[in-house]
Amino acid sequence: SPAVLSFLRCPPAMLRDEDTEADFQRFLRRVDQVANLLQGLNSSDSAVKEEAIAEAEKRLQEEGASREEEEESRTTVNRTVINTSVRAFPSEIKAGHSSGALLGALEKDAKERAQRRKRNEQLANALKEKGNEAFREGDFALAIRRYTEGLEKLRDKQELYTNRAQAYLKLHEYEKAISDCEWALKCNKNCLKAYFLMGKAHLALQHFSESRQCYEKMLQIDAQKENLFKECVNEANLEEKRVRDEERAVREVQAGNAAALSIQELLQRINTPGQDILYYTAGIRLLAEAVNNCTGQTLFRTNNGFSILRNEPVRGAFCTERKSPAEVELCVSLLLLWQAACAGNEENQLLLLAQPEVSAQLPELLSCGTHEIQRETLALISLCSENESGRRLLARQDLSRWLQILMAFVKNTDEEADGGMSIPSDLIVSDRGWHTPVLFPRGLVSIFPSLPVFQGRSRQVSRAGRALAVGTLGSLCADAKVRAQLAQSRDCWQACLVKQPGECSQPSLPQSVLAALGLMMNLLLESNDTIQDFAVPISGRCLALLSHQDGRIVTRATGVLSRALPASPSAVEEVVKGGVVKKMLKFLKVAGQLTSSYAIKTLSICTKSSRQAQEELVKWDKRFQVLLKLLESEDELMVGNAAFCLSQCLLIPGAATSLLDSNVVLLLLRQAGGDAQRTSVQQNSAIALGRLCQAEPRHIPQLRKLNGFAILNSAMKYVHSS
Repeated sequence: SPAVLSFLRCPPAMLRDEDTEADFQRFLRRVDQVANLLQGLNSSDSAVKEEAIAEAEKRLQEEGASREEEEESRTTVNRTVINTSVRAFPSEIKAGHSSGALLGALEKDAKERAQRRKRNEQLANALKEKGNEAFREGDFALAIRRYTEGLEKLRDKQELYTNRAQAYLKLHEYEKAISDCEWALKCNKNCLKAYFLMGKAHLALQHFSESRQCYEKMLQIDAQKENLFKECVNEANLEEKRVRDEERAVREVQAGNAAALSIQELLQRINTPGQDILYYTAGIRLLAEAVNNCTGQTLFRTNNGFSILRNEPVRGAFCTERKSPAEVELCVSLLLLWQAACAGNEENQLLLLAQPEVSAQLPELLSCGTHEIQRETLALISLCSENESGRRLLARQDLSRWLQILMAFVKNTDEEADGGMSIPSDLIVSDRGWHTPVLFPRGLVSIFPSLPVFQGRSRQVSRAGRALAVGTLGSLCADAKVRAQLAQSRDCWQACLVKQPGECSQPSLPQSVLAALGLMMNLLLESNDTIQDFAVPISGRCLALLSHQDGRIVTRATGVLSRALPASPSAVEEVVKGGVVKKMLKFLKVAGQLTSSYAIKTLSICTKSSRQAQEELVKWDKRFQVLLKLLESEDELMVGNAAFCLSQCLLIPGAATSLLDSNVVLLLLRQAGGDAQRTSVQQNSAIALGRLCQAEPRHIPQLRKLNGFAILNSAMKYVHSS
């Protein structure tokens, strides 16, 4: 019956850790045997049923004889047993009772078990919550006790095993954590949390292969956890590398390697108290030269090289605001040492940036005004921003202040400007999915007045610096809230519209123009009054750039134009007067896919509101050869915009007549009755088809020949509504 089958399908109870796997498997076999017995009792074959009844009688006698022992064992091992209240059944069966009585007793037993399980589950959940509360408060030992008490009530509750495993991890009891994860997987073979925690425990025990296998299982269960998988595997790889590096470094020292021993000796000498600044500066310089490979970096770390700031003269020179020439030299030497120790070594970078004095002092050094210190600080920060771990630590800083400081480097040499701008660019870049990208605070716009690129001081700014500064702001626009703030900043738009000296006469230096156009492309995803105010100058700037020799600039300028024009009818009027229709048609004939998509969108915007644009398109696109070709495109967006342009131009007298003897009816009919995902394709094609036949009835026979009246009739509602 359904109740009995439901009982038999309940998850098997979990054994305690000291019980054997064999005992657990015997329990599972008993459940299978009971299921087979019930199947026999319900069989239509009388011989099979008689055999099942005999087997049931035998089992009931055995269960009745061992009832007391079974009840006792139930407190330690949650086994599935048949209720001994059916002990009277054998005589009843012999007296001719049907198997229905046995099934009824089994159903009663199942119901009682279900009630007990429900009570136990309530108790287990209450204990789980108490354990969770203890875990949140940091009392992991108490949390473990509560989870264990919950498991005594309900042995097959997966969450209790994984929660207890997490608490064991906090107490560094990794073997116990692994055991609990294994039991959790017996309850639920697809438990992601169990594999995740087991991977962490194996990693702590330096079982690197087993750790990665656990993470691979996670990915097999849920492919959407790819970012988490990559992060976990990267952590395992880094830890394995750290262990291997340290083992190799120990062997080098034991073998008496001179370079390895010199690092230890230099560190001991630098930690000697009571010496003058020149002594420490010389030692740090020598140490920076000695730490020239992975083994040197490892020995520097394992011999407490990063505790060098505990030396009072060194810390004083590093942290003091006004530095003497000797202190400047020591500070520069220290920065060079950290660069040598951290280059390509994430473990060392983490240790360095985790030091409060270092993280607090780096922005001070960047803005100190001493060129040598600024240069080496910038190099160190650039080095750390190249990997995810370093970016995360850097992002804990006051990033508005960092950006303000780094933007000042646009006044320096191209090399230093590139270094300064690469840091915020690196901080913006991050994997999508599990982690939120590292972004600057929402109050970003408040720092614009202090940035050279927004003060009209372009001559003070290096060409590469300005390009990188504006490009960085463009990247920041990936965040919708930051983009909305930037799009409302008049200073930002004015900076984008600044024309750089020689930008057209020196086509080999387009970075600044490309960066400004890229920023405008992102900002124009917004819609506000500021954009409406700037739409005319934006469009005029882009129109001038359509003749640039650099194709990338032409493409971006066309894209900006297609996004700026909808904000202002005046902007449309100005660009139409400036010959934009002819230029867009030229691009549609010879340009690539991206430029063409921007060009047809620009034409659709112009023809929507400008009679002059409609007339010029009819004039310059003879017999609509360009638009008809676009109607055959596989790009639905281009097809929809081409159909829209055509429908607008058909309002011009004689336009429909020029299409006689063309395949326009076939093309529009195919798109109007097609299955494009964008409904604008069907709608715009239907409108164009209706207007075509209204303006020139001689297209109707072709429509009739193609059996297109049904589509035309359905299209008329679009014509009237438009």
